[in-house]
Amino acid sequence: MSRLGKKEEETLIEMASATDREDSNGPLYESSSNTESELPGNSEDRRREFESNLQKSGLELETEDKKESENGKTYYVKIHAPWEVLITYAEVLNIKVPIKENDVPCTIENPIDCMLSPFRLPEKVMHPDPDYFTAPFRKDRQELYLIHDESTFFSPSVRNRIVFYILTRCPYGTEEGKKKFGIKRLLSNGTYTAAYPLHDCQYWKKSNDPHCDNERYTLYMEWARFLRFFKEQPLDLIRKYYGEKIGIYFAWLGFYTEMLFLAAVVGLFCFLYGLFTMDANMSSKEICDPAIGGEIIMCPLCDVDCNYWRLNTTCRPSEYSHLFDNVATLFFAIFMGIWVTLFLEFWKRRQARLKYEWDLVDFEEEQQQLQLRPEYEAKCTQKKKNPVTQEMEPYLPLTSKAVRFCISGTTVLFWTSLIIASMIAVILYRLSVYAAFASIMKNTQTLQPISGLLTPQLATSVTASCLNFVIIMILNFLYERIAVWITDMEIPRTHLEYENRLTMKMFLFQFVNYYSSCFYVAFFKGKFVGYPGNYTYMFSHWRNEECDPAGCLIELTTQLTIVMAGKQIWGNIQEAIVPWIWNWWGRQRARCNPENLYSRWEQDHDLQRFGHLGLFYEYLEMVIQFGFITLFVASFPLAPLLALMNNILEIRVDSWKLTTQFRRPVASKAHSIGVWQEILNGMAVLSVVTNAFIVAFTSDMIPRLVYYYAYSPNANSPMSGYINNSLSVFRVSSFSVKPKDQGDIDFCRYRDYRYPPDHELQYSHTMQFWHILAAKMAFIIIMEHVVFIVKFFVAWMIPDVPADVTARIKREKFITQKILHEYELNKLKEKLCQGKAYQGMEKEFIATEGKVELSQAM
Repeated sequence: MSRLGKKEEETLIEMASATDREDSNGPLYESSSNTESELPGNSEDRRREFESNLQKSGLELETEDKKESENGKTYYVKIHAPWEVLITYAEVLNIKVPIKENDVPCTIENPIDCMLSPFRLPEKVMHPDPDYFTAPFRKDRQELYLIHDESTFFSPSVRNRIVFYILTRCPYGTEEGKKKFGIKRLLSNGTYTAAYPLHDCQYWKKSNDPHCDNERYTLYMEWARFLRFFKEQPLDLIRKYYGEKIGIYFAWLGFYTEMLFLAAVVGLFCFLYGLFTMDANMSSKEICDPAIGGEIIMCPLCDVDCNYWRLNTTCRPSEYSHLFDNVATLFFAIFMGIWVTLFLEFWKRRQARLKYEWDLVDFEEEQQQLQLRPEYEAKCTQKKKNPVTQEMEPYLPLTSKAVRFCISGTTVLFWTSLIIASMIAVILYRLSVYAAFASIMKNTQTLQPISGLLTPQLATSVTASCLNFVIIMILNFLYERIAVWITDMEIPRTHLEYENRLTMKMFLFQFVNYYSSCFYVAFFKGKFVGYPGNYTYMFSHWRNEECDPAGCLIELTTQLTIVMAGKQIWGNIQEAIVPWIWNWWGRQRARCNPENLYSRWEQDHDLQRFGHLGLFYEYLEMVIQFGFITLFVASFPLAPLLALMNNILEIRVDSWKLTTQFRRPVASKAHSIGVWQEILNGMAVLSVVTNAFIVAFTSDMIPRLVYYYAYSPNANSPMSGYINNSLSVFRVSSFSVKPKDQGDIDFCRYRDYRYPPDHELQYSHTMQFWHILAAKMAFIIIMEHVVFIVKFFVAWMIPDVPADVTARIKREKFITQKILHEYELNKLKEKLCQGKAYQGMEKEFIATEGKVELSQAM
């Protein structure tokens, strides 16, 4: 136990043996079991042989008796990796280590760095280690590397990755004639309940050991507190403590948040433009004018129960609609199409820089990601010879695989259909309650003062959006379990394959779940209504919804705001509060009990687990948000601002829960954000199309422009008369289903471009309708082509790898080759001087000299 604080001397990974503690929220690679129920007969043998083989591999084991544990029932096995084990497996894993200090001067790309000093962290926190040229470790060349201190030569993340590599490959017995191995199998069959690396200290105080680096404490003080929200992230320290995979996630999230700042500023200016020009909007002026909008009688919005209404009752919504439906909307839609490209291209450059700085240039997918899953080996009873290893290994027959894929596809299709059915249910809710809201607001005196602000249309839209959000969250909660179940049923071969399949299922479902209602309002609502006397009905019963006379854009904005903001608020509450509640009792014991009664490994055991899908859900949350701010941003310029504020909080919430509420995850490497990069690229292309259609078909911009240039009779005020021009006339005596309150009304107006009742082509579309449709299609084609051309040009202009990074990579390869060749040459010289010559040594010496000269020439 005296070894606990000496992080620099040992690598510690705890394995809690099977206990009577039932913990369904266990850590990574944990499987809970109950000692009161009978364990498998050979679990003790498996445990004994496994630990014996670990010791044979060079690891040191230290077992804590269960009487020493806080509950008196749990054994803890602490694992330490001595220097010989570390250097042996560092060579096996091809880990790069320092070979020479980096002599390439740093280039400062940002000219305003001096102004950013308030946002900087101390240099010791940002760059805990000097910058070195590195080379793959070789055990027989130890004197070649900059080994100043064996206890700190390998970083904590490298040390626990080496130990975990041994754990995943250590055999523990033979079953059915095949050698069984790996801690994951032992966790899945209940031999052990948990395996995890220990944190190096408490997060709220430094360790008493003077040799401890207290990296967890530093991360908490400098990174995981909300009061540090304006500071940059210590990415090198995150990578050193948690590994590259977690480091690359926070690097991406931070870069995404930085890029959102530009989009948020431009979106805010577009919103302010709409706010300041609201009073000059001729359309809302005419709607609000008692002499114009007050005299226009509109046709009922529903059958029987709805009455005729005056246009000026929608005065306020028409004014608010101008906030988002103005000329700036078009500019912002085009800007965001280019912004997405800039974000993705500059992220590639940032990623390339991290790959170099974190020694991932020649990185290949880690073997444990490509290793057979224990579940695959357990469930696949048939075997065939591997053409590469020439060994028999389990495989899934093609027929079984096809059946499983059919069941999986059918399940996904069923749940997608369920989303569409729920959306139809919300549409029916809209159609059913509108008349009720209209009646309530008309007959309730207390609502009269706000009747101009809270119209039946707005009340219906807001309540339907809230209902839709609740349904989205319920379906999302259920489908997460279903997606994991059907992915398990498919029995993916490797962990990488498992994660990729689950990613596609979850993204497809959440794409439909979160965006379907927005697609409906943007592209379907009010488009297939028909006209009075010949309305289109859903299921031959409910009349299709109409848009407000000011357009459907304000409803799309409402829908987007409620779903996007609601998801972000709920997500942060769930991420921050749920782990805190689970750990509350454990944290109280950790603070109140002395160390000898509540040891560090027990404190870590009582924390929440950061599962193998922990980062998956974080990426998924951010990618869904990315869709909100790109696919529908033309309807809500403030969406990037909401996303920016959420992400500032998200970074601190994620860092806080990882540092304080979760066990330390096993470090793993990653050189990119993986399949999410392709998903983001696909959404970037789709966003250009959706925003072009929103501007053309959801907003009123194109009809206004057509009226302005082709149909306006007033040259001095081209937009005057637009509202009257955009409303067609209907004779109320032609209603097939007449409203209850007819009154003395002969004609009513409705939103469309159709001939009046006395015309020979009555109720047919006018030429202006076809001109507007042609203008909309032309606009979509032109906007898409312009934005795509600019996107591809920008992508072509920006290289994926910065020039200075390319130079550093070449310099490092040159220096590494030179040092290695000189080392080989000196070794040969020593052998010659010692008289240990052998046949062919002279030729080898000449060849080595030639390699050195060639390296210098290159």
